[in-house]
Amino acid sequence: MTNGVSYQLNDGVAQIGLDDGKVNVMSTAMLAGIGSAFDRAEREAEIVVLRSARPGIFSAGFDLKVFASGDAASSLDMVRAGAELALRLMAFPHPTIGVMEGHAFPMGTFLLLACDLRLGARGPHRMGLNEVAIGIAPPSFAIELARSRVHPAWLSRTATLGEMFEPEEALTAGFLDRVVAQEAIDGTLAETIAALRAVHRPSHATAKRRLRQPAMDAMRMAIDRELTMAAYTASNRARSAVAMRA
Repeated sequence: MTNGVSYQLNDGVAQIGLDDGKVNVMSTAMLAGIGSAFDRAEREAEIVVLRSARPGIFSAGFDLKVFASGDAASSLDMVRAGAELALRLMAFPHPTIGVMEGHAFPMGTFLLLACDLRLGARGPHRMGLNEVAIGIAPPSFAIELARSRVHPAWLSRTATLGEMFEPEEALTAGFLDRVVAQEAIDGTLAETIAALRAVHRPSHATAKRRLRQPAMDAMRMAIDRELTMAAYTASNRARSAVAMRA
């Protein structure tokens, strides 16, 4: 596949790999590539693994150069593409496993949060919603997604204060489900896949929707409310006005 996304299918398991040669920036093109990979996995696979091939980084998040360009339409397209992809993963009919072996800045964290199982490697890398640290408020779709997985006190710390958490803290917070040594990742992943093969897939898909429907409805409302050109432009003007007063 293209746009920094690879796809391999082996014995019913689709491995979607992220590798843009740098830090896996979530550009509109890369998000589209991930979406295309999930299209294929939905048709062909039984289980999906989302994993970075870049040492020390899962994803650096949205492309900050797009935000800095001042092109509101391009920024909006990128954020909306990320939001729609996260929402799709929340309802994906097959079991999904996200593997964190490096830093996961916001859009990377959003994708991991939307996976059914989140496996992390111990190490000096962090994940979370640190948008306030760079002058951006976390989008509501992301807050609703995180609200469904992360414990409230930890969510408040990351969303309002921009804290990022290393794997053991992320496990306690609810960002991850299991944390193991880096050298144990492949073995643990194989064990997890073996366990998921026993899951009845139609029942899994139904249970997932029943469990997550309130969160998905809240995400859908947030996307439709905030990620329009009128709302996005108004938000940018408000942020600029606050910055000028400061």
